[in-house]
Parts: sequence; structure tokens; C-alpha cells
Amino acid sequence: MNGIVTAASLMVGGIAARDAIARARRLPSLRVGLHLVLVDGPSVLPPERIPDLVDAQGRLRSDLVRMGVAIFSRPSVRKQLAAEIDAQFRAYRATGLVLDHVNAHHHYHLHPTVCAQMLDIGKRYGMRAVRVPWEPPGILARIESPGSGHDKWVAASWAALLRRRLRRHGVMAPDRVFGLTWSGAMTSQRIGGILQNLPDGLTEIYAHPATADSFAGAASGCHYREELAALTAPDIKELLQATGAKAGGFLDFAAA
Repeated sequence: MNGIVTAASLMVGGIAARDAIARARRLPSLRVGLHLVLVDGPSVLPPERIPDLVDAQGRLRSDLVRMGVAIFSRPSVRKQLAAEIDAQFRAYRATGLVLDHVNAHHHYHLHPTVCAQMLDIGKRYGMRAVRVPWEPPGILARIESPGSGHDKWVAASWAALLRRRLRRHGVMAPDRVFGLTWSGAMTSQRIGGILQNLPDGLTEIYAHPATADSFAGAASGCHYREELAALTAPDIKELLQATGAKAGGFLDFAAA
């Protein structure tokens, strides 16, 4: 069985969250999930409730490594983290949207402690699917010459651990994810190459489409408009149809 995940992820604390929720409600066939933001972004709880998670400006910290050490070593930080995770799940439930899946900003749920809290809290809110950020290097190499792979091997080890934990808890995950190496640069050539080399199983292809490249929260070097053009290109639609793969949200495949 070939399946391609087509779903959106919502940052419930983002400045455009209200608009995104309204748009999602007008598109009942769109599958939407929660994009947990625990670093480098806006929190849901006020900064005074989570002082160890935020910087001097009241934003969630962007020093990911130090934050990871603090989460692992300090019970008070873990308590604040659990409160913020619960608040984001609660805010998502308040939207009335069905929870299709969960993933995390900067894939921070690879952190074992974050993963444990996400699993514990998520099951109370009906979490049934989670992204495992693992990308098969062999397929990428067929499309473009590979670059340095050291950091990818490190990430792959954590992704394998995450997959095992999800499996033990009965949470589904895609077999592979595309969009990691080419994050912010998912061109039509790259997406087309992925579709032409699509393996069996459940595949998630993610991008960050937008109508502008410059806006509040935009990441430097990301080609948002180009990604939107790639996702809506007629030849990409034709390639998708040619694969014969079923498209839908995670829960569509869970029900299959």
C-alpha cells in the first residue's frame, strides 16, 4: 500500500493561529494536527508561568542544546515543560478541529524527555499519530548529489528511538518523511523526484508554503513562495496521480 500524508500543522500560539483555524473550519476535508512549539517561538502560557523556558523577551528559548540539558537535568524545568505541552494540547482541543497528528518545532520531540511528556499528555487528548523525522538518504541521492551526512546519522539514531517508543504506545507514524534536508527549498524538481522514487508504505512530504517570503516569523533563506508554487504545479498533481498512492491525513490511513 502506498500512501502520502496530506495534512496541515497548527501552531496554536502563533500570531496567525486565529486566521488559520478559521480557514481550516471552512475546509472540512483538510486534516490538521498540532505543531508543538517548545523552543524558538511563542508560548501559550504567560512567561511568568514558565520562566525557565523563555528568554528575556518572553519567547521560548532558542538555545536548543542548553534547553535540552535543562529539561533532562532539572525537575522544575520538566514541570514547566509539561504545563506548556498540556496548554498547547488544550488550546488545540478548544479549536474544535479533529486532532490528526502531532509534530514539534525543530523536531524537538526527538528529545527523550519531551517525547515522554508528549506521549503521556497527548493520549489524554486523543493523540494517535506523530511524525518521526527520518528521511531515507538513498532516495535523496537518486534525486541530487548528497551533502555532508554526519549530523543526519546522529538524528537518525534519535528518530529510531522515537519510532520504537511510539510503536510501544500504539501511536502510528509515517515510514519516512521528506522535507528535512531540503527544508525551505522543496522545489517542484525535488518533490517530483520524490514522487518518481516513491517507495511502498506511508510517506509524509512536508513543506512551508506561503504567498510571501518575508513576514513576521519567516526564517532566513526559506523560499516559501517557491514551495507553494511547487505544491500547486499541474505537473506535480499529475505525478501524484500517476503514483496511484492514496492521499489523506494520518487518521485516514489509521482507519484504512
